[in-house]
Amino acid sequence: MTLSFRQLLDGDDLIIAPGAYDAITARAVERAGFPMVHMTGAGVAASRGYPDYGLLTMTEMVDSATILARSVSVPVLADADTGYGNELNVTRTVREYESRGVAGIHLEDQVSPKRCGHLAGKQVVQADRFTSLIAAAVEARSSEDFIIVARSDAASVNGLDDAVARVNAALAVGADVAFVESPGSAEAVAAVPSQVHGPCLVNVAPGGAAPIDDMARIAELGYRMALCPGLLLGSGAQLAERLLDELASTGVHPRGDEIPLTELYARLGAAEWDTIRARFADGTANGSD
Repeated sequence: MTLSFRQLLDGDDLIIAPGAYDAITARAVERAGFPMVHMTGAGVAASRGYPDYGLLTMTEMVDSATILARSVSVPVLADADTGYGNELNVTRTVREYESRGVAGIHLEDQVSPKRCGHLAGKQVVQADRFTSLIAAAVEARSSEDFIIVARSDAASVNGLDDAVARVNAALAVGADVAFVESPGSAEAVAAVPSQVHGPCLVNVAPGGAAPIDDMARIAELGYRMALCPGLLLGSGAQLAERLLDELASTGVHPRGDEIPLTELYARLGAAEWDTIRARFADGTANGSD
């Protein structure tokens, strides 16, 4: 049985959500047995040819989230960057994501245009501005089953105490989950759950500023969720480059562990479309049983 995001939060197990950026990666996450898919903003930006610098519009991000949500049966948590403006824009952002079947979004306190949370040079808005945007997001949702994750990038700008204060203020106005991005050290990662007054999320980015990657340890620290946004993006890009280099240097198509086309199409729902094709093959079926 597929559990809702709210049911997963109310459970006891750590929610591990690998990052996906298209239908193939989203289905791979579900196929591997994970209870949730995370739509990584970095991955979506990369799939459109951009670095994670806040260059995509709300419409582009929602379009990608729609594809992921319709491709899997598990909940999808989507990156919604800064909310794309003021409280009016955040209100529309929430309505658009929620109407597309997305289970929740995370909103951050960076100055727009933002940048990847694990890069230097970030700037954050005033704390009360962030609280107001989160309050608008909470008010805009039509159901409490749509989860609002409040992400603060202030730890690497103003220090951990400020980031913790910001997410606690966000929880106080109705956010469901606190997300302190890039705490900076293993000690800081460990300190967050004990200082935050609600469920906490950690972002596990290889080489990033949250240097704990053992999921059992993350659960022991008291986190409810762990995102792995770069797992498929980084490894997929590296594998693609290796295969292409091999083809270019040898002139021989590499034979590795690639999925046969028939199996790939099966994973993308070919059986359903084959059934429809067969029913209407002679042009006489009326679509009724």
